[in-house]
Amino acid sequence: MTKVHSEYICQQCGYHSSSFLGKCPQCGEWNSLVETLLRPSTSLGATEGQASVNFEKDLVRLSEVKSQRVGRITTGFGEFDRVLGGGIVRGEIVLISGDPGIGKSTLLLQTAMRVAEGTKVTKEPKEPKANKTSGFSGSSVTSDTSVLYVTGEESAHQVKIRAERIAKVYENLYILPITSVEGIIAASEKISPTLLIIDSIQTLTTDKLSGSAGSVGQVRECAGILQRLAKSSHTPIFIVGHVTKEGNIAGPKVLEHLVDAVLNLEGDGMHAFRLLRSVKNRFGSTFEVGVFEMTDAGMLEVSNPSEIFLAQRISKRPGSVVLSTIAGGRPLLCEVQALTTSTIFGMPTRRVTGLDFSRMQIVIAALSRAVSLNLASLDIYLNVAGGLKIDEPAADLAAALSIASAVQGIAIADGVCAYGEVGLLGELRPVAGGKTRIAEAVRIGFSDFVTPDKFKTLEEAVSYVLHGE
Repeated sequence: MTKVHSEYICQQCGYHSSSFLGKCPQCGEWNSLVETLLRPSTSLGATEGQASVNFEKDLVRLSEVKSQRVGRITTGFGEFDRVLGGGIVRGEIVLISGDPGIGKSTLLLQTAMRVAEGTKVTKEPKEPKANKTSGFSGSSVTSDTSVLYVTGEESAHQVKIRAERIAKVYENLYILPITSVEGIIAASEKISPTLLIIDSIQTLTTDKLSGSAGSVGQVRECAGILQRLAKSSHTPIFIVGHVTKEGNIAGPKVLEHLVDAVLNLEGDGMHAFRLLRSVKNRFGSTFEVGVFEMTDAGMLEVSNPSEIFLAQRISKRPGSVVLSTIAGGRPLLCEVQALTTSTIFGMPTRRVTGLDFSRMQIVIAALSRAVSLNLASLDIYLNVAGGLKIDEPAADLAAALSIASAVQGIAIADGVCAYGEVGLLGELRPVAGGKTRIAEAVRIGFSDFVTPDKFKTLEEAVSYVLHGE
């Protein structure tokens, strides 16, 4: 019987080496050799390969596959459940990433405590009656559960201090401060948790590989082991993943392919608001966003974010425009601010926070040409109040109107809400979700809308909000 062993394999050309090499001798790539676990394989002929497949059992028509309604476990957060697609699915593996200190561990610890308090299992409507002892009854049920929180970065005492600051600590919440994935498997098999949380995947190691924690080989193999655990035991697993300086999830790309959902927790460390976005979700939509607020008592969900983002807005000030944006599938109202001052340098300064800098450069150029504003001698500062980050082109018009208002020194009326894309020639182009944006603005109290449906050019829009013409 062939013994399981590991080799270093080039991720570019497939070259095998028994030891690590900085440069691949075959293709010349640097740092491309990754330690990989090799299992014994047997060569099968065509007849043996076909015989190993039971066509009568495995080959089925899609129309004959019976639909199944999967029970979901609530996280205790309505915003978290929204992003997951309605709650946690049994056997699901979720990867959560975000910048250091953004609140990943806090959010998951609060989730662990709320699940440990008593899990509420919900079903889709119109579901046939099931055995209530299984936790999948037609109505919501509450039962005592156990949660296993694995921390490779903190001790049990550190987690206890943070947990006592957040809420009450429950008896069936277990802390496991180890980094061995084999130890995690053994602990999971012993207590059979309703939820398993790994913080973080970069700290785990497996005895099958000799690489250090956080290496590509270790991360990939540990993630594969956890995936097999989730699918075989039907235990949902949440995994915390670190990010690189560029904001990407650290580790191999295969890590994102192994999991069922990838969630990003975004926000500015100087602001309290956090956005939880779904990048990938096999059990729900990727167009949902959850809004949270970081406080001394942990994460608090924000059910009405539009009013929160506009709560500190000062009305009738030049340079302030209310934008109706869509974060995922949810409409949000926020304030776009602009400040313009005469430059004291040879080249004017451009500073943009919360908006795409390159796109705002184009908006400034289009505004200068279409409205005949002299912006070449002005420093321009753009900001989205509250720390919100907006990537969609619908923010173009609001940014242009705020700059024009700041330059002219004329405040825009309180009831005005704007959105739309600005073209290079100064034309206004429609964006998706117009009815949803307007409905949210009307709910908050706005009645006058500056949109591409109402105005065709940037010049017309600027003239209307500043002069009423």
